[in-house]
Amino acid sequence: MHAGAFEPVRGVEDLYVHDTGMFDTEEYGAVYVYDTERPIVVDTGTGGNRETLFKTIEEIGIGREDLEWILATHAHLDHAGGAGHLAERYPNAEVVIPEKGVRHLVDPEALVEGTKAAVEDQWKYYDDPAPVPEDRISGLADGDRIDLGDRELVVHEAPGHAPHHAVYHNPDAGVVFAADAGGIYVPEVDEIVATSPPPQFDLNQCLDDIQTIDDLDPEYICFGHFGPREYEPVLAGEAKRAFVEWVEAVRAKREELGDDDTVVDHFEAASRDIDYWNPERARANASLNTRGVLAYLDYVEGEE
Repeated sequence: MHAGAFEPVRGVEDLYVHDTGMFDTEEYGAVYVYDTERPIVVDTGTGGNRETLFKTIEEIGIGREDLEWILATHAHLDHAGGAGHLAERYPNAEVVIPEKGVRHLVDPEALVEGTKAAVEDQWKYYDDPAPVPEDRISGLADGDRIDLGDRELVVHEAPGHAPHHAVYHNPDAGVVFAADAGGIYVPEVDEIVATSPPPQFDLNQCLDDIQTIDDLDPEYICFGHFGPREYEPVLAGEAKRAFVEWVEAVRAKREELGDDDTVVDHFEAASRDIDYWNPERARANASLNTRGVLAYLDYVEGEE
């Protein structure tokens, strides 16, 4: 699949995945369109992709008046940056997101500033988000259900990646929309890699979130990056190991080097991501994830 294209999710009826082409990397950004009785879009990309996403929704057969839900897994702008633009395009759709993310989409100014600080020159791949009107957005809590007419999604809080993160489970189809809660599965190397953005990454909660997904016993898992795949229980162990080993690697390098900027530089230079992402994105991703772990380690040390 290439940027702007979409295809059915094998094994899940009526579900499609759209490739946003985020960060000039094919399949890096996955948006899901579920053509149910009450159609829903799960995540939106940065907003820079919106014209091709609009085309995908139209080609699937969902009219501008027919889309009922715009669902964000969390407020990070690579997942929810297009929510306001979609709300403008689809006047009958309600935007839904975990409760702690609502304020970020209603007034995205602080989120934009935080994102610019976190992603630095990668901001060129984003678009300024449109605010979501307060009367068009609702917050979700653990255990809530999203009515799709002929099926439903069940909300499960998953705040390890960010406090405003959740995963969504359709028990009838055995599919979980995991976004970043289970890490990033990279098909090219058949591995799960950790994602640990600042400022509120929490390792222990991430491990709990991975267990939450495994306890749901899904048949399919829809990652927020690089798309869906069949779920195997071994993935939970692989994901947990990836997160633990990543945090320990950053901890050890901080002890060795003693300077956080030097630690970030080390992991930028050592990143294996360059083997399967464009070099610019690989360096930016390594920097972001390293700084997230360093902030987590500071938090843990402050608790002791």
